[in-house]
Amino acid sequence: MSEADLVTATSPDGALEDAVVEDVLALEAPPESERQGKPMVARWYAVQVASSCEKKVKATLEQRAITLGVDSRILEIEIPQTPAVKLKKDGSRQAAEEKVFPGYVLVRMMLDEDTMMAVRSTPNVINFVGQEERRSTGRARGHIKPRPLSRQEVDRIFKRAAEKKPVVKVDLAEGDQILVTAGPFKDFQGEVIEVSGERSKLKALLSIFGRETPVELEFSQISKQS
Repeated sequence: MSEADLVTATSPDGALEDAVVEDVLALEAPPESERQGKPMVARWYAVQVASSCEKKVKATLEQRAITLGVDSRILEIEIPQTPAVKLKKDGSRQAAEEKVFPGYVLVRMMLDEDTMMAVRSTPNVINFVGQEERRSTGRARGHIKPRPLSRQEVDRIFKRAAEKKPVVKVDLAEGDQILVTAGPFKDFQGEVIEVSGERSKLKALLSIFGRETPVELEFSQISKQS
């Protein structure tokens, strides 16, 4: 599932889309246990945060939950990540992690006024992902009503985060000069003409038999030249 699989109510283009329609429809009303005043069930919610602030929000919210006395209802805060290998300019490789959904933090919590306020008032939090409740008058935007993620959606997110195969990341752009370090074209030099980050591949023009020939290469097969 790509990032486009998640759509937020705060953006028309969105980053968080309810992948299982039947689950979303089933969650339009509060659970029966909540309507009858029974103990609430903890569910996973997606929270949109400022760019590159996922770890800061996680640490701050964990501390705030304790300070505000809601840590028994805000149970888990996760930033799903997959292993990655960063290819440096000198050709060396550095172990890293890549966020599955940059700009989002997942929170397993019992939703009530106190826990909602604890999350929403945390610095660098934009809002819950959910459905906008339109105001009855005026053109002002309404509040976002948090929607829990479906069980299937949560399973897919964490399954992707558990993938073992590292993603190779490289700082490359069209026009960059590269050296092929592995494969049948080892020691050839060339110029990048296309970068496909999602596939961890690029196309480069290599001089083969005196002619510039486009060749597709894995990120792991090249090093960037200064």
